[in-house]
Amino acid sequence: FAGGSWYDHTGAAAEFVCLPRDPDLTTKFKTSVAFMHGSEYDISEFGHDTGNDLPCSVCRSTVESSVLMIPGKSSCYDGWSMQYHGDLVAGSVNHKAASQYICLDEHPESLVAGQDDHNGKLFYPVKAVCGSLACPPYHNERYLTCVVCTK
Repeated sequence: FAGGSWYDHTGAAAEFVCLPRDPDLTTKFKTSVAFMHGSEYDISEFGHDTGNDLPCSVCRSTVESSVLMIPGKSSCYDGWSMQYHGDLVAGSVNHKAASQYICLDEHPESLVAGQDDHNGKLFYPVKAVCGSLACPPYHNERYLTCVVCTK
C-alpha cells in the first residue's frame, strides 16, 4: 500500500511510503499528532476513479545498485537501464501538506480494496512553469514525464 500524511495537514510528512500488508502494531502510546493515511487518486485522468487507492512499488535490482528517477525524461541516458517510465506527479500547491515528486508508471494500477474517497495522500500531474525554469527546453504549462533508471 502507498501511504503518507493527509493532504491538508500543516506540518505533515512529505514523503510517500510503502506500507506492508502485514504490519506489526503497538499499543504502548496514548496520544499522537502524527498520522498515516492511504494514498488515493484524486482525479480520474490517471484511468482510475477518484478515491481508488494506490499500490506501492519498490525498485529493486540484483545486479545494478544505483536507482535514479529523472523528471522530464521518458527514456534513460546511455549506460542506464530503464525500469519504467510515466508521469511526474506531486501534491497540489493548494494543499497545506508538504509533498514530493514521484514517477507514476504510465500504466498505473489501483488496489481492489480501496475505492472510498477519503482524501489521504493525494497527487496530481506536474506542469512546467517558465521563468526560473528555462524555456526552452521546457514549455510553459506542459506536463512532465519521468523515467526510473538503474545502473
